[in-house]
Formats: sequence, C-alpha cells, structure tokens
Amino acid sequence: MNLYLVRHGQAGTREHYDSLSDLGRQQGQRLGEYLLSTGISFDAVYSGCLARQRATAEAALPGARVIADAGWNEFDLAQVYAGYAPHLAAGDDDFRREYEAMQEQMAASRGAHAAPIHRRWNDCDKKIIYAWIESRYEYSGESWPVFVARIHQAFDRVLRAGHEGNVIVFTSATPIGVSAARTLELRDARAMRIASVLLNGSFTTLRVRENEVRLFSLNNAPHLADASLRTFR
Repeated sequence: MNLYLVRHGQAGTREHYDSLSDLGRQQGQRLGEYLLSTGISFDAVYSGCLARQRATAEAALPGARVIADAGWNEFDLAQVYAGYAPHLAAGDDDFRREYEAMQEQMAASRGAHAAPIHRRWNDCDKKIIYAWIESRYEYSGESWPVFVARIHQAFDRVLRAGHEGNVIVFTSATPIGVSAARTLELRDARAMRIASVLLNGSFTTLRVRENEVRLFSLNNAPHLADASLRTFR
C-alpha cells in the first residue's frame, strides 16, 4: 500500500481557523489536477472530521466517497491556548507581552484573511505548543501523549483495512508529522519539527510492505509551483 497524507489547504483566520480560505480551496483543486494528470487513483479516501480537512478533500477529489475518521483531526490549538496561556502569562513576562500583542493584532486585523497575524506562527504559538507537549501544567484537554496515541490508532485502522493500492488521507500538519516520525521511531517533540515545515496542500507518502512502514517522501508540492500558492498557515 502507498499512503498519501495530505495537509489541508490554507485555513481561515485565527478566530475561524477551521475553514478554508479561497487560496486553501485553490490549493486543494491544484492537488486534484496534479493527481489526475499523473494518473494516480485511490482504493480508499479518508479524511479527518474537521471542516478544513473535509473541504480540502472535496476540492481535490470532488464526488469521491470519503471515509470520515476523527482520529485524523488536528489537536485543538484554541483549547490549548485557553488551558495554558494563563499559566505561561503568570510566569513569563515575555510571553505575557507577546500574547497581549497578538490579541491586539488580531483585533486590528478585523478578520482580514491576508493579515500577517493570521498567516505566521509566532513565538507565542511556539511557547504554548511546547509547554503542551511537555505537559508542563495540569490540563483538562487532550494531552500530547493522548493525541499521539490517537493518531497512531487512526493510522493502524487504515493498515488493518487491508488496502493494497493507493490510499489518501486528508488531515493536518501535526498528524502527518506524528505519522512520519513513527516510521523513524520518534515519539517526542521532534514530530512537531516535521509538522512545522509542511506546506498547506502538500502531500507526504509512506510505503507499507507487509509489516514495515517507510517514509518515502515528505512535503511534496509539485502542484504549487507558483510561490503565491505556497503557504504554511
């Protein structure tokens, strides 16, 4: 089996992230055109249950029968912020200032999709995510170990389905990072380093032969040759 893991297209603003921007839909369409031009077909099409994942699948493969599996959902960054930001702000003056500045920039953007605050990962985001990965504070939401286990379980469901040809999964950056890291026997924060380089609308391929899974290619984007189509958020 050849497994294609697709990162969703460019999403909405920070306040409405679980959606696709117009550019995100275009990225999905370009992916579909590329797959059609290369003659690649799929025995099965999977998607996480988030709106941006499902919309990318529809843009790339309109009319395809999609198997929805919430196991491929991205972690909830907004929930992580809600749980961790108060702790970090109380103990880190730099984070507090960065967080307040981010909130001000979000308000000033008035929901404009192209505003830089919605399109860049900043230091505030990185501090929040790594605090979550390290389980630094008590947190009632999904932890990093639980998240990683969820992705592995979704991956295993695809393997157990017994597909023999090409299979495609429309998901998000961190599930792809975790899946790629698994092939390298990495289960820690290094998975996030893989996730951080993935372009919107790119695809990563894994090859499954008997009980062996190998990372074959990462962050492919031949359909996004124009620099204006290459985004990270």
